[in-house]
Amino acid sequence: MASASSLFLASHISTAPRTRTPATAFTLSPARPSLRLRQQPTAVAAALQAEHQPAVAAAPKPPALPFRVGHGFDLHRLEPGLPLIIGGISIPHDRGCEAHSDGDVLLHCVVDAILGALGLPDIGQIFPDTDPRWKGAESSVFMREAVKLMHQAGYELGNIDATLILQKPKISPFKETIRSNLCDLLGADPSVVNLKAKTHEKVDSLGENRSIAAHTVVLLMRK
Repeated sequence: MASASSLFLASHISTAPRTRTPATAFTLSPARPSLRLRQQPTAVAAALQAEHQPAVAAAPKPPALPFRVGHGFDLHRLEPGLPLIIGGISIPHDRGCEAHSDGDVLLHCVVDAILGALGLPDIGQIFPDTDPRWKGAESSVFMREAVKLMHQAGYELGNIDATLILQKPKISPFKETIRSNLCDLLGADPSVVNLKAKTHEKVDSLGENRSIAAHTVVLLMRK
């Protein structure tokens, strides 16, 4: 993972007002007490003030195109005894992602898609896994920075389409909660954030429950 640009995020990212569905549309049933939103990374965020790191500062400024498209991909190995975090949500499972940060394959993928659309270095360059600041860091830190960079470049989210690929566990019981948290991190209306989940038909490491992957396509529109 990575080391950030204007990181930072002790402050909230401002976005244009949007019509949102009521929060109750995504509230959890009492029958699922193990599913929870992760806490905001206050300790990490507070430590990350200030200026863009060279990886971002050296990147050419993107031309003022009316829209920009980015693609993100990420894959993590699953290991027993580790927490499984997807889209900022703790998912009950006997395995979790091995990674320098929290291993959130979905958020890493979305961050890479946004950075790619902006013509910036990938998440591994901006938040390198050689930087101890990112050891165990929550990926919401990376997401909030990517959204901040998007707005600084003069763009807003058009829409996003993400696909999770994993054999286990089944994501359908958690999908709306994951999507709701993704909307909050992006500052986006649920109507422009789509999330799908696929198995790998028991083929290769994904199908054998030894890894998890995600693909994301994002459209950014000039403000």
